Amino acid sequence: MTAQTGHRLDDLDVRLIRDLATHPRSGILETARRLGVARNTVYARLARLQDRGVIVGFGPDVDLGAIGYGVMAFTTIEVIQGRFNEVVAELVKIPEVIEAHTVAGEGDMLCRIAAASNAQIMSVVERIVHIPGVDRTRTAISLAEQIRYRTMPLVERARSG
Repeated sequence: MTAQTGHRLDDLDVRLIRDLATHPRSGILETARRLGVARNTVYARLARLQDRGVIVGFGPDVDLGAIGYGVMAFTTIEVIQGRFNEVVAELVKIPEVIEAHTVAGEGDMLCRIAAASNAQIMSVVERIVHIPGVDRTRTAISLAEQIRYRTMPLVERARSG
């Protein structure tokens, strides 16, 4: 079962998601032909997967390095108790903060930062440190991406049957 909704994916759901990942610019008719099903079936399945929150977007997958943001860092933030929402509201204003998660363990939040240089990472971290409610940060700069963000192995695992 999927963690949030309890929904399972059947074989056609998995094949549809895999096809969309492989051919993101294809239309419904092309996808239906590749999958060997009616276009109305593809349309209905796609709508159902979106309604269930399984498919959440169709935007382009942008390589940030190709547009000048080739340095990646991960910053752990310790937040003063009761100030979490304030900190999040300020983090959203920093374009280089491309992801933020509440975490258990060391720190309260983990942010992924993209920048053009180590100096820009330092500047972003300085900005974060000065957000009211931030107590302390720890930053690790990524040297190389070993596994690109991926979802298909878990989509395959969520297949029912």
